[in-house]
Amino acid sequence: MTRIAILGGGPGGYEAALVAAQLGADVLVVERDGLGGACVLADCVPSKTLIATSESMTTFAFSEPLGVRLRSGQRPEDEVSVDLAVVNARVKALALAQSIDIARRVGREGVEVVRGTGRLVGPNRLVVRTDDGEEGYGADIVLVATGASPRTLPGVECDGERILSWQQLYDLPALPEHLIVVGSGVTGAEFASAYQALGSQVTLVSSRDRVMPSEDADAALLLEDVMTRRGMHIAERSRATAVSRSADGVVVTLKDGATVEGSHCLVAVGSVPNTSGLGLEHVGVITDEHGYVVVDGVSRTSVPGVYAAGDCTGVLLLASVAAMQGRIAMWHALGDAVSPLRLSHVAANVFTDPEIATVGLGQAAVEVDRGGVQEVKLPLATNARAKMQGILDGFVKLYCRPGTGTVLGGVVVAPRASELILPVSLAVENNLTVDQLAHTFSIYPSISGSITEAARQLHRSARS
Repeated sequence: MTRIAILGGGPGGYEAALVAAQLGADVLVVERDGLGGACVLADCVPSKTLIATSESMTTFAFSEPLGVRLRSGQRPEDEVSVDLAVVNARVKALALAQSIDIARRVGREGVEVVRGTGRLVGPNRLVVRTDDGEEGYGADIVLVATGASPRTLPGVECDGERILSWQQLYDLPALPEHLIVVGSGVTGAEFASAYQALGSQVTLVSSRDRVMPSEDADAALLLEDVMTRRGMHIAERSRATAVSRSADGVVVTLKDGATVEGSHCLVAVGSVPNTSGLGLEHVGVITDEHGYVVVDGVSRTSVPGVYAAGDCTGVLLLASVAAMQGRIAMWHALGDAVSPLRLSHVAANVFTDPEIATVGLGQAAVEVDRGGVQEVKLPLATNARAKMQGILDGFVKLYCRPGTGTVLGGVVVAPRASELILPVSLAVENNLTVDQLAHTFSIYPSISGSITEAARQLHRSARS
């Protein structure tokens, strides 16, 4: 029986464990905090639970044009408030419940889980430190899936009270009066959007000329416009250099010497891999200049028998990618059929309001190959279902190859875009054409109808 040792019980680790157990291996998972890892306990699951509450607040805030009235006669947005202590208690309880569910599933498959931290002392040997001391384990295959942690600014210490990382937000007893978010990437934008909806005044400090510079430009600019119209102050081209406590809040100092004062500051400036202290250099596993483990398309490291998956690889910091990397690693290691990870087929979502979902070819690639790509962009303002729901902002964008009509990618900006992107993702994964998408029934009225309508318009373009 093949012995598998997995360092880290996040999505990359526990999904790999399930595959390995299914294929008949003897599996050990070493996890410090609980199955699900930081993703479930302190990152993705908590943040999206918080955002679910913010979505409810947004629904109330914009329900008056739909005829919703409170018996008090007050406007819904003036009458509804959030009890952040209750919200955070729910966030943490749900995260813990999800971790327990994962542990039960892994346990049913016969996977051994050890609470502790591990390090490699050889390609097929590791030492695990627990509260009871250290113990050695042998393994035929090792998977490193130790994730990443929030990065902070040089000289800035997150104290969990006023200066916060995104993993520390869930201990706040009350809603921040004025939250300064440093960092306008996906994480910063998501929390800025969420806390604005919850009722905080929000200032978003962005070092670039627009929020989320790595996302579709049309989508990012639309989101920035929505945020600004709802009252958010976005400080563009303003790099933060320091964050300090004041008598009753925080002061953020910018590179030009200007300052921004608020009640709390969220530092959301990226992640650093959890790869130090794992013994990687001892066994010859290569990491890049930022400390991320270098892997190939089937999750192999530079050392035979040692694989890596998830955020510690820096490939694409998404739970879905981590899980797929872990599965691919086990399929490959245990001799099952496997295809290398294809990042061009990864569907991703930004959980702002509205959400931004993308898959396949991106705008940057389209700009490079203008002659080889056909594009249609349909505003949701023309969609019947969107009108009924009072949706004013959003669009569907679809790309295809001229001539063949093969779907190359798409963007959906809308409430629940994370659900709406699936048909486009299926089309990209299976090399479907816009003709096939156009001939697929969509519900009328529905937001997804804009996807089939875009395909019908590309049907004409692809043949023109």
